[in-house]
Amino acid sequence: MDAAPFELHPRLAADSHFLRDLELSRVLLMDDARFAWLILVPMRSGMRDWIDLAHAEQHRLLDEVERCSRALRACVRPDKLNVAALGNMVPQLHVHVVARHVGDAAWPKPVWGVGEAAPYAADALAARKAELLALLESAPRG
Repeated sequence: MDAAPFELHPRLAADSHFLRDLELSRVLLMDDARFAWLILVPMRSGMRDWIDLAHAEQHRLLDEVERCSRALRACVRPDKLNVAALGNMVPQLHVHVVARHVGDAAWPKPVWGVGEAAPYAADALAARKAELLALLESAPRG
């Protein structure tokens, strides 16, 4: 594992809002109010793929994805949760957890590249962050 300090990729920083740090991952809220969308970024430098993490950290990441998925489910009651680690545009290891609803702006296709993002209004952002933070606190920890 690279000993360099963790730095969030500029694209992730520009497109999202900090929510909180978990044991392994920084949790971000994508700045697109059309979708309830979290991004987990393991706070390890030089990671591109899930298999680049140490074995125990691979399992920790899965536990944190589950925790965030449960928080999103409780928050917005989606029809489907999409979980993906693509990294085609941003090479830094990160996992998307997107709550999908039948009839949302991209349904049934993937959310990437569909239409223009609708940034959160300040009050909606504060409300969504507060609800998700409370749910993450109460979610079971793996």
